Amino acid sequence: MKGLVHIYCGDGKGKTSAAVGQAVRSAGAGLSVVFVQFLKSGDSGELSSLAHVPGVRMIPCDRCFGFFWNMSEEEKKEAKEIYGELFERAFETAVREAEKGDALLVMDEAIAACRHGFIGKERLLACLAERPERLEVVLTGRDPEEELLAAADYVSEIKKVKHPFDRGIHARRGIEY
Repeated sequence: MKGLVHIYCGDGKGKTSAAVGQAVRSAGAGLSVVFVQFLKSGDSGELSSLAHVPGVRMIPCDRCFGFFWNMSEEEKKEAKEIYGELFERAFETAVREAEKGDALLVMDEAIAACRHGFIGKERLLACLAERPERLEVVLTGRDPEEELLAAADYVSEIKKVKHPFDRGIHARRGIEY
C-alpha cells in the first residue's frame, strides 16, 4: 500500500472523531496504528476507547498546558520543547512500524501545534515528504497552512454551522471529549 496524507480541518466538531474512526478502520484491517495528540489533556473518551483496540499504540504527552491563549511565555517555551520531542518520538515509532508493514500515524491537533510554533513547519513538511512509502498520515486541526494543504492527498473540511458552545454550553464528557 502506498501511504497518503489526510487532513481533517475546519471549525466544526468532529475532526478528532474522524481521525479516531480512521484509526479504528486501519487497525481493523491489520495496519499498525500510532496515535499522538497535541494541545489536549489526553483524557477524552475517544482515547480511552482506542487504548482497547488491538494494533493501536498511543504515544502520550506527559504534560497538558491548556489553551494556547492562556499560556505564559515560559509555558509556550516548555510546550515547544515537549511537543517537539513528542512529535519526533511519534514519527520515529510510526516509521519503525511502517518498516514492518502498512502503518498509520495519526497526529491529532498537529496543525494547531504547528501553527503556534510548537512543531516546526519545515520539520513537519520534511517528515511528510520523507516518510516511508507504507506510512499513511492523518493530521487534524484548524487553519492548516497552504504548504500543509499542498502536501496532503485528502483534505476534508468540517464546517461549523451551529454549535452549543455559541450559547454558552461547554464541552460535555462523552460528547465533545
